[in-house]
Amino acid sequence: MKKVKTAVVGASGYTGQELLRILLLHPGVELVCVTSRQYAGKSLSEVFPRFKHVPGAELAFTDSDVAAIAATGAEAAFLALPHGVSASYGRGLVDAGIRVIDLSADFRLNDPAVYEDFYGKQHPDPELMQEAPYGMPEWHRSEIETARIVGSPGCYPTSIMLPLIPLLRAGLVLPQDIVVNSGSGVSGAGRKADISLLFCECNESMRAYGVPRHRHLSEIEQELSLAAGEQVTITFTPHLIPVNTGIMTTTVAKLKPGTTIEELTACFESAYAGAPFVRLMGANKPADTKNVTRTNFVDIGWAIDERTNRVVLMSAEDNVIKGAGGQGVHAFNIMFGFEETAGLWII
Repeated sequence: MKKVKTAVVGASGYTGQELLRILLLHPGVELVCVTSRQYAGKSLSEVFPRFKHVPGAELAFTDSDVAAIAATGAEAAFLALPHGVSASYGRGLVDAGIRVIDLSADFRLNDPAVYEDFYGKQHPDPELMQEAPYGMPEWHRSEIETARIVGSPGCYPTSIMLPLIPLLRAGLVLPQDIVVNSGSGVSGAGRKADISLLFCECNESMRAYGVPRHRHLSEIEQELSLAAGEQVTITFTPHLIPVNTGIMTTTVAKLKPGTTIEELTACFESAYAGAPFVRLMGANKPADTKNVTRTNFVDIGWAIDERTNRVVLMSAEDNVIKGAGGQGVHAFNIMFGFEETAGLWII
C-alpha cells in the first residue's frame, strides 16, 4: 500500500491524541510532521506514553509554520486547531499542494456572514471556505474525493444530522419544531485548564450550556436545510455529562401524517446500506455510549410516539473519534483512494 506523507497541526489536544493513535497504525500513512508550541522538541511517546514502542512515535513535535510543514514533503495535513487559527494555515497549505482536512469550524460553513454571526469575527478567507465541502463521508463522498480542503463536521452535528438527514430528504419528518438534546463527555471542551472542567466540578453532575445558541447550530441548520430543501431552524440544548468521551443525542421531530415505523426503518436502511460506520440499532432500540466510545461508529435507534405523532431519534458516538479525528481520517481515506475503513477498525 502506498504511504501518504502526513502532517498533524495542533496535535497535543484530546482530538489530536486520538487522531495520532489512528494515524500511527494506519497502513497508508507516514507521519512526517506533528506540531505543538507547548511540546516542541519532545517526541510523541514522551508527551503520550501510551505510544511508547509504537513505530513512528519517536517523531518529535515542532513549532512549525506553513513553509516548514511543506518542507517535510507532506502531501496531507490535518488541522486540529481552534477555530480562527485553522484558517491562517489553510490557504498556505493548499497553495503548497497539500490537501487539508480541517477539524475546526473554519471551513464548515458556506456563508461568510453566518460564520461572522456565530463566531464573532470575519472569516479571513471566504473564497477557500466556500470551496471546501462539508466533510461528512456518508453524504458528501464525491465532493470529498476531489477536494483540496475539507471542513470536517463537529461532534454534536454528526450525532444530530446522521439520523435526521435521510428523513428530511425523504419528507418523512416536518422541518419545523425539531427539538434536540445532547450530552457530551468532558473531553469535548478541549484539553485546557478551566475551573468548570475540574473533576470535582463535573463528576456526579450534569449541566446545560451554550443555551440558547450553541455555535454548532450554524452548520447543523445549514446541512439540515440543504437536506430538506427549505430553511430548517431547530432548538438545540447541549449538556456536559460526567464521562470522558461519548455523545448521546435525542432528537424529537414531527412526522408526516401517516408515516409508519416500517417506512422509517426502510428509509434508514436504504440511506446507510453502504455506510460502514453507521450502525442501525432498529426500531424501539436505544443507542448507548458504552458501545461506541473508542470507535468510529455511530449507533442510531428510533421510535414513534403515537400520542404526539413524533419520532424520537437516539444516536450515540465518540465525540473525539467519529465526532472528530476518526471522521477526518475517513475523509482522508476517500481523498487518497484508500478503503474507507483503512485504519478505522478500532473497537
